[in-house]
Amino acid sequence: MSLRLGDTAPDFTQESSDGAINFYEFLGSSWGILFSHPADYTPVCTTELGYTAKLQDEFARRGVKAIALSVDDAESHKGWISDINETQNTAVNFPILADKDRKVSALYGFIHPNASATLTVRSLLIIDPDKKVRLIITYPASTGRNFNEILRVVDSLQLTDTHKVATPANWQHGDDVVIVPSLKDEDEIRQRFPKGYTAVKPYLRLTPQPE
Repeated sequence: MSLRLGDTAPDFTQESSDGAINFYEFLGSSWGILFSHPADYTPVCTTELGYTAKLQDEFARRGVKAIALSVDDAESHKGWISDINETQNTAVNFPILADKDRKVSALYGFIHPNASATLTVRSLLIIDPDKKVRLIITYPASTGRNFNEILRVVDSLQLTDTHKVATPANWQHGDDVVIVPSLKDEDEIRQRFPKGYTAVKPYLRLTPQPE
């Protein structure tokens, strides 16, 4: 299965380092980050999982739950978690799905045969509270994921879901945002953006980030 933006993330029940997990029940009404790993005891993924654990407070502040996936079994995951905690000076505080039967990998298209016929690629999805896929990023094995970028995207998605704005290139929380082109009524613009805006071009209108 190949997921695309806007698709409904498939539900599943699968074993994990924390026992059996039903995905929808795990997410509840939260945002979710699901990210896959080719195998346990891999170096780049060890650093990624450790960094994710350190971001727990940042994820919680945004109402986001993280869940990882690897094709090894739950007992292997528990041993790997011990290594992650030791080497990354943290405590893994989220589950790692034990996808030994590749069930979840097949549902989410995490196996790319031209990269590996058996191991999952290093993909990451952001899933909103309606279970819609909002971001898909797939990384090469040699490049660690940028989780600060993932937080930035969550901030952007949550902001733009609430206000009629988009976030420009390299936007960070607190920077000016773009008023969406579909919003043209000046009275509505003044009501929505009382701090005013700068029209660089008729289609490019910058305004301070709404609170």
